[in-house]
Amino acid sequence: MKKIDSLIEEHIPRLRRYARALTGDRARADDLVQDTLERAWGKFHLWRRGSDLRAWLFSIMHNVYVNGVRKSSAVPMLLPLEDDALDVPVRSAQEDGLQVRDVHAALARLPQEQREILLLVGLEEMRYEEVAKVLDVPLGTVMSRLSRGRERLRQIMAGGAVPALRVVK
Repeated sequence: MKKIDSLIEEHIPRLRRYARALTGDRARADDLVQDTLERAWGKFHLWRRGSDLRAWLFSIMHNVYVNGVRKSSAVPMLLPLEDDALDVPVRSAQEDGLQVRDVHAALARLPQEQREILLLVGLEEMRYEEVAKVLDVPLGTVMSRLSRGRERLRQIMAGGAVPALRVVK
């Protein structure tokens, strides 16, 4: 059996990518990964051998992220004056960089619940069942949020106005 460190370390690149997509900021993403790894190593005895370690780590990251969002909602967030678009890797064609920036901005406009699922399914290539386990929601909720998130993302990217949520009685 592999050592604990090597089991967890092989998932760090995916954790970093997801954290960067969630936070939109490299420094905050690094902090989120650090907090996730610290909690995972401290609670590794709770992981059930034979279960999906990646899903367990992503669950920890999701919980750490949600707790951080809850804490920071009481304190106004200060945004840096510098343009974060400079951190996005760009090929030689400027148009590609603009498309990446637009997708990043469109993702930021989505509700957190839809953005998380889109990132886990699209970026991290997780199966719906894994996403349901990570976010602790029913499978049907994953599918409906994914469908709504994709449609809303299409509308934003097409330049259309995002429809307001309607109240259902």
